[in-house]
Amino acid sequence: MLNPKFICCIKYLRAYNGIYMGALMDHRIEFETLYNILRDISTSLHSGTHVKDVLEILIMKSAEMLNAKGALIRILNSKTSHLDLGAAFGLSDQYLSKGPAFRKDVVMDLCRQNRVLVIHDILNDPCVQYPNEAWAEGIRMMVDAPITYKEDVLGILRIYFDEPREFSEEELHYLILIAERGAAVIQKAQLLEMQESRYDQLALQTEKLSALGRMAAGIAHEINNPLAGVLLFSSNLLKKAPEEGPFREGLEIIIQETLRCKAIIQELLEFSRPSEPKAVLTNVNNVIVRAIHLLENEFRLQHIRVEVDLSKQLPEILIDENQIEQIFVNLLLNAIQAIEEKGTVTIRSYVSPDRKNVAIDVSDTGCGIPPENMSKIFEPFFSTKGKGTGLGLAVTYGIVQKHGGHVYAFSQPKQGSRFIVELPIPPDVHQGETRR
Repeated sequence: MLNPKFICCIKYLRAYNGIYMGALMDHRIEFETLYNILRDISTSLHSGTHVKDVLEILIMKSAEMLNAKGALIRILNSKTSHLDLGAAFGLSDQYLSKGPAFRKDVVMDLCRQNRVLVIHDILNDPCVQYPNEAWAEGIRMMVDAPITYKEDVLGILRIYFDEPREFSEEELHYLILIAERGAAVIQKAQLLEMQESRYDQLALQTEKLSALGRMAAGIAHEINNPLAGVLLFSSNLLKKAPEEGPFREGLEIIIQETLRCKAIIQELLEFSRPSEPKAVLTNVNNVIVRAIHLLENEFRLQHIRVEVDLSKQLPEILIDENQIEQIFVNLLLNAIQAIEEKGTVTIRSYVSPDRKNVAIDVSDTGCGIPPENMSKIFEPFFSTKGKGTGLGLAVTYGIVQKHGGHVYAFSQPKQGSRFIVELPIPPDVHQGETRR
């Protein structure tokens, strides 16, 4: 006895090859209708509407325009390599709960070929992951359109039909346009996700800095006074100690370590209570030159070559020279310690492409920073150096923030590090030419 589904399939194939197919050969999409649909999608895309809502508008319009049973968009998750559901229309929750109705390799192959795929035989086509469930859903035909951006595979748009039919060139071209709009929406979603993640990290960083600042101020005051006493008495004893012997050596170690503790306490105080910038109009190149001059001996002793490329077209900006000099010294010292011996440090200054900031780029050929540490480098007390306090970059971050600027870090292990400091240009200051 023949399977009822098989008999039903034969009937639909006969219809597809016969009169029904001929009646559907004339499907056309009017230009005005297509324009209105694309306009609605573009308007929702740029109006601040939630990305999921835009995707739902996109698939609903696609299904309605083609008189389809339903449609869905699945987005390729770059982290998990899964096809996550972006939006669905006209399909039951039971069918959607089965997961992607197509394999990832099929999606990748379709994207590589960059073509629309029409699936007539859903029961036997290898592109259909759950043919029996699709048939039970009332689906008799499918059309897939790849969603790509440049060379990147973003996902797939699938349209479902409850009966076989033919498609005009205009309809297939329309699907390509819809898929392109889908790519724009997904790109926006990914950009928003990155921005939200960065905002959350900045908010968490600010909260940590605030809490640690209050704690550090209290600790610093409690420790500073006894340290001063230890340093005073040990220095007096050193004056009376013999010229040689373990007693003098012990006192010298006490004094050295006490001075180190006082330096850490001083950094804690600077971190916990950063003073408001005493800003004056200054050419930041002058500050950079002073910072390099302070560390000339360090560069020479470590056999490090310094390459300086300072734009002569920089406008003057409002900065506290002492504070900004401190951040350049911090960044240059980090570069020296990352290189250890024999390497190159490059310092560049230029106007940012948007002409809103003066940018200072400090890069080195040192050991680099492991990816797992990149999110922690501006946190107080985080350091991978044996003698580091972990406050240098935290103080740098705070000073740049106080100036209304931004600091960015880029690094790969064994490929060096790069820090970019952006400081705002006052709106009424005349700007020179941009230097890229």
